[in-house]
Amino acid sequence: MQRFLVVSALVLLVGAPALAQGPSAKVTDLAWMSGSYTSDTLEENWAEPKAGSIASLVRGVGDGATNMIELIVVEEEGDSLTLRLKQWDPGMQPRADGFQVMQLQELGNNKVVFKNTGEGGIQQLGYSLAGNTFTISVTTARGAFDIPLTRKAPQSPH
Repeated sequence: MQRFLVVSALVLLVGAPALAQGPSAKVTDLAWMSGSYTSDTLEENWAEPKAGSIASLVRGVGDGATNMIELIVVEEEGDSLTLRLKQWDPGMQPRADGFQVMQLQELGNNKVVFKNTGEGGIQQLGYSLAGNTFTISVTTARGAFDIPLTRKAPQSPH
């Protein structure tokens, strides 16, 4: 019986990191996100996945001024993906200390969902693409909402 308990404990300890990690994925699985998307109040620009990461620069605008800048980086960690994001107010004043860290929760056809690993901030963040509509799905302690953006046509070289 004691041997069974020791073996069971070892299985749980060795398996714990795998249980904490999200589904298996590579940043190339997010290549569909690459591109520029916009609405009247938000611009999101995703670079191509490269060297184990994919990144986005986001700009919020309103009343003729920038009201928020956000940097999002998704990196391969272990066999899954980790998303880190940080937001700044005008003048590059951080909205919070450090980066918000999220783990991959779900990966589907042109859809990805990350879940917060800490306290506060965004609890869940999802992205999906249907045709030219890129939707950001946000869940916070106050509730959930979607932000639909439209794919910008590529600019021709001058």
